[in-house]
Amino acid sequence: QLQLVESGGGLVQPGGSLRLSCAASGFTLDYYAIGWFRQAPGKEREGVSCISMSGGSTKYKDSVKGRFTISRDNAKNTVYLQMNSLKPEDTAIYYCAAVRSNSSYEIIEASYEYHYWGQGTQVTVSS
Repeated sequence: QLQLVESGGGLVQPGGSLRLSCAASGFTLDYYAIGWFRQAPGKEREGVSCISMSGGSTKYKDSVKGRFTISRDNAKNTVYLQMNSLKPEDTAIYYCAAVRSNSSYEIIEASYEYHYWGQGTQVTVSS
């Protein structure tokens, strides 16, 4: 059965770092584009970062550029989001999502394009 499971969230002080993982089971991520999204209390879900099937193309929300890095290890069937210099406004539930892709460098940004979603992991940035 297709499943995505996020992990790595937690409580961190401003300026700290976390690495989120998204592990797939029941299918291989080799032919999927991946996106990371987040939703803060009282706010709508927003895109954070996305990566193409091959990992050769990436894109980031402006507010996280230079601080977050998305990567994938297809051999481990896992996608990562390294988050550095965390700010209180990064506090949210973070979700990973996957959608089948036929292009090695295709970036998919729209949340409605994604077919498979994880349950989310809580990230709290507070002093």
